[in-house]
Amino acid sequence: MMESDNTLFVFIDVQGKLAEMMYDKENLFDNLRRVIEGVHALKLPVIWTEQNPAKVGKTVPEFARMLHPARPLSKMTFSCCGSDSFMALLERVGRRQIVLAGMETHVCVYQTARDLKERGFEVEVLADAVSSRTAANKQFGLDKIRSCGIALTTVESLLFELMRSADHPAFKQVLAAIK
Repeated sequence: MMESDNTLFVFIDVQGKLAEMMYDKENLFDNLRRVIEGVHALKLPVIWTEQNPAKVGKTVPEFARMLHPARPLSKMTFSCCGSDSFMALLERVGRRQIVLAGMETHVCVYQTARDLKERGFEVEVLADAVSSRTAANKQFGLDKIRSCGIALTTVESLLFELMRSADHPAFKQVLAAIK
């Protein structure tokens, strides 16, 4: 199970016009809002990436505001692990359990999940907080992720897992985030 003192949240490439083209965009955006509010309430560290922002565009403004004070890491590789700045920040944070959300499931999310697992991290992907331009590519990405032995979870399941109990100090904040 994920432990709040060993978990890091990675928000991958929710940018520009491409974000507007995601399959089931409304549910994706709702779940991204929920998880960001939840990880903030739980005081988890966040790494936020942008894929080639000069060409793809900046992070959707609503999410950029929510992720503040974190700053986006620009990358050219599809896997976040191909970015030296990402790997250096990951090393500095020192957490071994990584939760991924963002886009696109079959490209950047899948490649990052696979590469993190190969580097010995415990990785979970938020199946309801990732997407691709088509339902088929989202499902293909989730299938590939699962075939690598990487767990899929949901925003609500993750947040309750991290709290473990209704006695958790952030319980009311997390409950408000998922409603």
